[in-house]
Amino acid sequence: MERVLKAAELAPSAGDLKARKVFFIKAASKRKELSEAAFGQEFVAQAPFVLIFCADLEAIASYGDRGKDLYCVQDATIAATYSMLKASELGLGTCWVGAFDEAKVKDACGLKEGLRPIAMLTLGYEA
Repeated sequence: MERVLKAAELAPSAGDLKARKVFFIKAASKRKELSEAAFGQEFVAQAPFVLIFCADLEAIASYGDRGKDLYCVQDATIAATYSMLKASELGLGTCWVGAFDEAKVKDACGLKEGLRPIAMLTLGYEA
């Protein structure tokens, strides 16, 4: 997991501001909450790990509205893609989850104001 998270950290970003945050979720109770936030997609709860990729609206504030509306979202998605590629290289299965209730994900993960969940990535060994 360290190598997957390192890949996210090294992903390019607008102005190298790294206007994204990644949260590593392992606890079964939190994965269950995320599954519910993802409109009942059960595989989210069944995966051993879930990464939450968030846009950091405060970190990108110097880029104005375009930064808040686009650049930090791109930062989060690029980091998720780099993580997905590294996981695949390491023999892990992944699934990108984009269908979820943002407010419920924020509540489940205790995200502070200014962080917007953009994507979830389930990780585990393929069956």
